[in-house]
Amino acid sequence: MKSLINKKVLLIICGGIAAYKSLELIRLLKKNGATIKTILTKSGSKFVTPLSITSLSQSKVYQDLFSLEDEAEMDHISLSRWSDLILIAPATANTISKLANGISDDLASTVALASNKKIFIAPAMNVRMWEHKSTKDNIKKLKSYNYELIGPEIGDMACGEYGEGKMSEPVSILKEIGNYFDILNSNNKYKAVVTAGPTHEYIDPVRYITNKSSGKQGYEIAKSLSNKGFETTLISGPTNLEIDDTVNLIRVETAEEMFKATQNNLPADVAIFSAAVGDYKAKHLSKFKVKKQDNFNLELEKNIDILNYVSNHNSLRPKLVIGFAAETNNLENYSIKKLNDKNCDWIIANDVSNKKIGFNSEFNEVSIYYKKGNKEKLSYKHKSEISDEIVEKIINHLN
Repeated sequence: MKSLINKKVLLIICGGIAAYKSLELIRLLKKNGATIKTILTKSGSKFVTPLSITSLSQSKVYQDLFSLEDEAEMDHISLSRWSDLILIAPATANTISKLANGISDDLASTVALASNKKIFIAPAMNVRMWEHKSTKDNIKKLKSYNYELIGPEIGDMACGEYGEGKMSEPVSILKEIGNYFDILNSNNKYKAVVTAGPTHEYIDPVRYITNKSSGKQGYEIAKSLSNKGFETTLISGPTNLEIDDTVNLIRVETAEEMFKATQNNLPADVAIFSAAVGDYKAKHLSKFKVKKQDNFNLELEKNIDILNYVSNHNSLRPKLVIGFAAETNNLENYSIKKLNDKNCDWIIANDVSNKKIGFNSEFNEVSIYYKKGNKEKLSYKHKSEISDEIVEKIINHLN
């Protein structure tokens, strides 16, 4: 598998009878050209030994969070930064619970929490443990944190029971990881520009006009694009959000600043305009704070329409231009009108009158309207999951 050649995989082995499969997984990864480093949890060492792991990986096994020897050579931050990908196999119910709730009480969980890399988990547990609501809730959380799930499979278990919860076979795990790197390799030729958040349109040095946009959906889209291998630039209005350094973040305040930053980052293959750009600005910006008056008339003028400009620009227009429509009523009519008026390829629309989705919420539900006249709905889920679905559709379109 060419996509694994020279890739650095950090394998975390947790305590479970399926840990023996991790030895075969190490052998397959090495055979396909990957470099392996391994973290063995305390319970994992009850099933496989550091010596057997080292013999196959030809690398040191890391176990103790507070080992002076390990910390001097490579601490938990360095381990997480070293890897191209982190794989937890087997991932026990206990480990999944810790990761979902931000508990970092050993080297494995600390590395996962400190990581800025893609993390895959291959669960392995009894069928009743897998089907328990707490496990399902924890898996849902991890997916929203951008963890990738491999398996589990249905089959006979070591405990004698039958059902879902069996760790995926090493060959299947290898294929999933190989596919991930294949996607990265095929997408790194693409450049994406994303706008996110509100803009601040100043009236005087202390007052401005703005809106309720949090920027969360745009940030998640930028993150998902970067995770899929795109060279990604995020142009953000004022927010309190942070993003990984794999994304080129440009912070702006006003619509004019966002417009100039967008111009400076074209051409691109795809442009996604999720920012809630102020439609109007003060016609006359006061140099000094305007004092309180009984009557105050504010004269406004239109801002540049960034989406319209880019979508209709002959030489700079990206292959795919996607606009957003945040509406409180007549969602479909307004979205289709915007799609046609702005000449963009897709409009992604959501109903911001619904307080469970849209502005400031962690969740969303959107409809995508396509230039060809068809539409589809992405049902209610975490914004990170919505973003992953959108990006998958972008990849399919570009390829």
